[in-house]
Formats: sequence, structure tokens, C-alpha cells
Amino acid sequence: MKNDQKIYIIGAGISGLIAAYELERAGFSPIILEASDRVGGRVRTDEFKGFLLDRGFQVLLTAYPEAQRYLDFQALNLKYFDPGAIILQPGNSFIIDDPLRHPSKLINMAFSPVGTLMDKIKIYQLTQMLKQKTEEEIFSEPSTTTLQFLKDFGFSEKIINNFFLPFFKGIFLENELSTSSRMFKFVFKMFSLGHAAVPENGMQAIPDELKSKLTKSQFRFNAPVKKVEGRKIHLVTGEDLEADAIIIATRPDKILTQLQGQFKPSRKVVNLYFSLSHSFIAQPKIALVTDDQFLTNNLVFMTDVSKAYSKNNKALLSVSITKPVEVDDKLAKLIAIELSALTKIKAEYFEHLQTYEIEEALPQVEDMGYSLPSGNTKIQDGVFLAGDYLLNGSINAAMTAGRKAAEAVILSLQPTY
Repeated sequence: MKNDQKIYIIGAGISGLIAAYELERAGFSPIILEASDRVGGRVRTDEFKGFLLDRGFQVLLTAYPEAQRYLDFQALNLKYFDPGAIILQPGNSFIIDDPLRHPSKLINMAFSPVGTLMDKIKIYQLTQMLKQKTEEEIFSEPSTTTLQFLKDFGFSEKIINNFFLPFFKGIFLENELSTSSRMFKFVFKMFSLGHAAVPENGMQAIPDELKSKLTKSQFRFNAPVKKVEGRKIHLVTGEDLEADAIIIATRPDKILTQLQGQFKPSRKVVNLYFSLSHSFIAQPKIALVTDDQFLTNNLVFMTDVSKAYSKNNKALLSVSITKPVEVDDKLAKLIAIELSALTKIKAEYFEHLQTYEIEEALPQVEDMGYSLPSGNTKIQDGVFLAGDYLLNGSINAAMTAGRKAAEAVILSLQPTY
């Protein structure tokens, strides 16, 4: 009987792939409708001129519980970032190390100009405090802004401006650290428990691995959905599909008329790639630009993390901009000038490869949560929602939401006697 049930999943991003996986485990054979030519959604990698270009600087946090549940880290051949960061300022730079992971760096960190000695003690205290809490406890705590939490915890303006602000601007893709303190504490805990990593061959390897686990699902690529009415799916091509159940694993306000206007605009990021003869960082660390006069927020040589990102022996540099900026032909030249000011390397040596203007990089979620009852994914009879926007902007949340939507569909299709 299960094989006769028509279950459609709209969107082959992380949520949609997890939903399909759970449906297959229950004996169903879902059909996945994807508007683009491949799986991944916002997690994808392009091959360009011998380089692997992730669409937006993204990392996998290995401590994510859902990632540990669904991903084979060994098969992904994860490559790890060194904990900490490099602070880049015109004419000056210094390294922030994590002495909890590298005790030999304790003395260096104690005298680092990133903040006061009390700041470094408070980082240790915060780390230990969060390790004692479950993820559910963190997300059930009262919410304030990340910036206010940092101030209330007693961190100085110095370390906030030198580290927390540029580092978490790049994670939350907003410039005021107005993101909920719940999300900050969750991400901070994930960094302290695990590692930031990328698959050897780019972030696309994550959805590709999830797709490889699917043996009974049918994919229809280049099949954008125009709208959903009841249990009927209208494709842009004019084709209509009847379903027993539908999981919308993409922005639902674009295809459900009753949800139009109910979602805040997504957060945006601009990501530029440059090639260079060699890395001026020469270690797998993210570099933060603290001077607010610069457009550049953070940069990282992806080839310092995984050599497979380049097939031509050149270094690949990823630069992220979180400020509002006009993306035109002048932008890459302006960023090259900024890089020159930070490194004393001539601007013309930075060869521009590609610029990605990612309009829907992260959802804006007001009431952030860690999980939700599967029944809460139901929007109407036979139609269910999945996506990180239901919880918080993360790969972990995308996986959770996909699993919960599948559970709700499975329960709804069980025969009643």
C-alpha cells in the first residue's frame, strides 16, 4: 500500500533530502521536485577555472547532533579549520588561539591584544557553562540580542570589537549582532565541542552524500513549482500533479498564497573569490577584518583548508561581505585594494574569479528553537513544511526540520481501523 502513496517533496536542499531519507526508511518512495539542476539548495559548489567555489563561505560544525546522525564524516574526508582566528588590520595582524585545545598556546593567548585578561577568563567560563547545558536548555532560555548578552556577561568592548563582532557577523550575516542570544550560545557551544570543517571536495559533497543514500526516491530536476493548492501541485511548465502528501522544503510563501507576506526577507551575503600565487596566511584559519571602514568582513584561503579546492597549484581566497553593497564591476577591484591595504600585496596580484550575490543566504527567524513537534510541520491537510526557517539558520536545523516533516507525513498516512 505504501508504494501507491504519492508523496512529493518540493526542494532538494538539505531538509528535502533528509525528509526523503526518512520516508524511504518507512517504506515510501517519494518524488522530489527541484527547480535547479542538482541537489543542495543553498549548499552547493561550482567548478570554475580549475577551482571549487562554494556559493558563500560555509562550514560544517562537526558537533551538530543531526550531522552526526546523518553524515559519514569519514566518507566526506573532512578538512578542519584551526580553532581561533587571525585579526587583520592595516599594518598589523595577530592570532587568536584556543588554549583549551592547544595548551602550548596558553601564554601567547594570555598576552594577545585581542582583549583583556578577564575577557580570556570569561571565554573559558562561558565555554564551561555551555558544555553543562543541553541544546534544548539553551534554546529554552530567555532571549536577548547576542550583543547585549556579551555585554551582560562582562566582555569588554575591546574583545567584542576585535573578535565577537567580526566573527559572528560572518556567521549570522548581520552587522549589529541582533541575532538571538540562544543562537549565539548554541553556535559557541558547537565550536567548543567540535570543529569547523569542509568536505575535501567542497560543501556540495554534503547534499551529494545524502542523495547517494536514497535508493527509492525519484528526482525531477529543472521542475520549478508555481503554486500548491490543496494537494495539487502546479508546475511552472503547466503540468499539474496530484499528491497524497506534500512536503514543501523551500520557501513556502512563494508557492502557498495564504503565506505570502508572512516571511521576513532573508539575510544576504556577497562572496568574492580571488586566486593568488600563494596564501599569505598559510594556515587553515579564518581571518577577520575589524576596521569598520572596510567592506571585507572575513576572508579565508580555502586551499589552506583543503588543497582539492584548486587543481592548478594556485591559492583560492574567499572574501565575505555582510554590509549592504552594490555588486558591480567595480566591487572586485575595490576589494582587491582593501586586500592590498591589509597585506601590502599589490592589488593587481589578486585575480578575481567570481562574485556571488546570495540574496537568500540565511532565514530571519524571530523565535529561534532547537526542535519542534512533528505535528507542527503541518500547514494544512496533506501539506507539511520543512526548512531551517522553522527553527534557526543552520544545517542542523535544516536536518531536524526535514526529519520532523517526514515523521508527520508517515503518521498522517498510517491506515486507521
